[in-house]
Parts: sequence; C-alpha cells; structure tokens
Amino acid sequence: MDRVDANFFNETNDAEKGGNISEVQVSHHEDKKVTSKPLKDKTSKAERRALQEAQRAAKSTKKAAASGVAPPVTEKPTKASKQYPQKKDVPLATSSVSVPEMKGGDRPSEKDKKKDVYHPRMQYDDKSRVEKAKKRSVIDKPEARNRVELFQHLPQYERGNQLRDLESKIFNLDSVHPAVYKVGLQYLSGDVSGSNARCIAMLYAFKEAIEDYHTPVDKILTRDLATRISSYVSFLNECRPLSISMGNAIRYVKARIAKLPSNLTETDTKATLSSDIYRFINEKIVIADKVIVQQAVTKVRDGDVLLTYGCSSVVEMVLVYAHELGKKFRVVIVDSRPKFEGQRLLRRLIAKGLSCTYTHINAVSYVMHEVTKVFLGAASILSNGIVYSRIGTACVSMVAHSFRVPVLICCEAYKFHERVLLDSICTNELGDPDVIAKVSGRKDLNYLDDWVNKKNLQLLNLLYDATPSDYISLIVTDYGMIPPTSVPVIVREYGKEHLF
Repeated sequence: MDRVDANFFNETNDAEKGGNISEVQVSHHEDKKVTSKPLKDKTSKAERRALQEAQRAAKSTKKAAASGVAPPVTEKPTKASKQYPQKKDVPLATSSVSVPEMKGGDRPSEKDKKKDVYHPRMQYDDKSRVEKAKKRSVIDKPEARNRVELFQHLPQYERGNQLRDLESKIFNLDSVHPAVYKVGLQYLSGDVSGSNARCIAMLYAFKEAIEDYHTPVDKILTRDLATRISSYVSFLNECRPLSISMGNAIRYVKARIAKLPSNLTETDTKATLSSDIYRFINEKIVIADKVIVQQAVTKVRDGDVLLTYGCSSVVEMVLVYAHELGKKFRVVIVDSRPKFEGQRLLRRLIAKGLSCTYTHINAVSYVMHEVTKVFLGAASILSNGIVYSRIGTACVSMVAHSFRVPVLICCEAYKFHERVLLDSICTNELGDPDVIAKVSGRKDLNYLDDWVNKKNLQLLNLLYDATPSDYISLIVTDYGMIPPTSVPVIVREYGKEHLF
C-alpha cells in the first residue's frame, strides 16, 4: 500500500473514533495537501416532514394574503412540526413555491394543455359547448328529446322547423352565399345524398361563391377568403354533418388558397381557384370513377352472380359497363329500411336490360350461397383498413366472409383518411328516428306514433357502420387494386396530392 492510501485509512479510522469526517485531510504529496469536501448528512424522515410542513404553510400564507383571508390556524401542532436545527447545506424553505412547482415550473398548465388539444368534432353532450354553438348557429334547432345514452356525443337529428326557418333567412343573411344556402337546403331536405353527390354540390357552390367574391377594403384576399370558406363550412355542417370525403375536399380548397402567389390580381386569383376546384372534381371523382370501372370490370366473369347493397354510383357504373361489354351475369340487390335506396338502383338496372333479383337485408344469408362476388361502395376508408359506409355494409360483408365469398370495395382515393377508427360509436351520424317508427304502406301499424312522449323509449337510426378489414378481400381505387393492409401506403404516398 502506498503512502497516500495509508494516510487516508489511518485518518479515516481516527475520524470514525471521534473526529469529524469533514476535517480529514489527505496528503497527496509531501508539499501539497487537499482538503476533501464535506459530505452531506442524510436527512431523517422527521426532518423531511418538517420541511414539507414549512413549505405547505408558506404556500397557504401566500394564497390567503392574495385572497384577503386569514390563514387557517391549527389548534394542535403536529408532531412533525417541531423545530429542528437547520443544517448548513439544506436551508429551510421559506418561499411559497412547492416542491412539484419547483421541479416543473416551466411546464404548461392543464388549462393551456386543453387549449392546444384539437377537438375533431364537437361533443354534443357538453352543455357549455352546445350553448356556445347555439349562439353562433344560423338555424334554430329545437332541443333533442329521448336521446340514446350511448350516442349523446353525436349531433342529434331534429326535424322541427329547420327547413322553414332556413328558407325564411335565405335572402336576409349576408354571411353565406346564396349558392351555399341552396346546397344547405338540399342537404337538409335530403334532395342531395351520397358521398360524391354531396361533395360535388359543395365544391360547385364554393366555386360560384369565389367567382362572386370581392375583396373588402383593408382586407387581404387570401385571409378573408379563407375566413368566408370556413363560415360556409360551418353553415353546411349545421344543415348536415360533413362527410370525411367532404373534409378532404375542404382541406384541398383551403390549401390552394394559402398557396396563392401574392402578386396575382383578384381576377387571376379567382380564376386560378375556380380552375383548381374544377380540376379536383374532374380528376379525383369523375376520372377516378372511370379508372375504377375499368379495373373492377375485369373481376366479372360469365355466369357470375354479383351481389350489391344499397345504391352506390360507382358499383352501378361497373355493372352497367360489364353488361355493355356483353358479359353474362346476374345481379342480386340487397336493400334495407328506411330509405330503400336499392329500389332506385333496381329500376335503373332493369331499364338497362340487366337480370336482377331484389331482396331485403334480413334474407341476405339465404341468397349468399349462390353469390360468387360482392361489390360494395364506401363513404370512406380509414388508415387501419376500416370501411366506413352506409349502415348494413358490415352485416353483408360478414355474411359473405362466412360463406367464403370475396368482397370488393369500390372507392375513390380522395375518400381515404389517416384517421383510425375501431367502431361506429365514436364517429357516426344520426338520422330521423321517425322513419323507423313507421312502415311504408302500412298505416295500421301505428304503435310508435307517440313515441316522443314516452320518456323511457328511445329510437336510434344510425346512418353508417364500420366494417373491419378482415372481411374485405380487395379495394378497387383509382391507384389500382390493393388489399386493405395497403391503405396506409395510399394515404402516405398520394394523400398529399389533395393539398398541393
């Protein structure tokens, strides 16, 4: 053992016998001595408790001084509040800052965090937000009654006098363009339905509103126009909740407005935006449907029995084009209450000369054994492969999967979205509950006519459901035929085309 280690252990032993370890000196060289730093003593449990009690007392004193109320005085001091001798290195805290605040003083408060959180859709079971929305609303909506507990967060359907109230205001309000008012009336009355039809009607209304736009004095065109588009969107959302495909189209329009060069004149700016909107409709919907038809028709063989549900415009184009090519097949149209959309498709296909069979969804398991392929449409396809479509699509897909019948989804890529959905409860749309209380053509079945006055009875009319990707065989898009697992690739690689 060298000289330094020997001296250290000798002096350490002397310190343990009665000396102070902070006074130990270690001889590094004969002519140099280095004094070691004093080591901190461990604080006992009682001392730490006394420190916390002092910090709490200081904090409560400051709060009481700010509010003008005398601080509370405890009748009996606790055992941990005894005065202990202060140590040199651990001063007793006298400030009003508590230990958690000292550790994370730079962190944002919970109130600030809530401001930064984006709410994709207003929760209609939040009373404060509903009251604020009513003040900004253009349409006077009556209070919804007999709400279904599980779906209170969704916008409730109430017919009331919305249509009449909107018609009376159509020429009295300047905040919304007449073309947008007209589309809102069509949404509210149900004259325009279907994802593509609603999106095209909205974009043409925006196009007409932009062409009639004039920049106000002391306003910047891009900012003021984006604000007006947002007000139009809010109005249309009051008439009927926007679909996911409409949301993608709105993002495209706003992105094009934001990317406009600042050196363009107002006339050139409006012409550019009108051209962009027309290009979106033509490329993402019209041409995309033609590409889908060309690809989907290759899956139709002679002797096939093709089943479809509802009334999808793309699927109708596929069936008609396959018939025009001379292919021999039969179509089974499955329909359901309350809209009976399949009846319109049935009339049009029969007029084209196609061989058709019509049935309701409660008999789908009886006709599935003779079906060779299922063609369905979609309102949207989400990033995890979920197909978001009209209510009943999931039922038809699951029955087809149990019979080992391939299910093909025909959907344009502009309907794809990066959102992930696991069920049809968090995001959905509620329809008119009165239509499911009645049976068309049977006036004698009036047992539910007075259902509104029965507090213990609620009627639920969902418009959409979510089909898991396990029940989907193939998705036919304008970018090709892909499996459901490749949907994130389309969203990642081609989704940006909607914005630029």
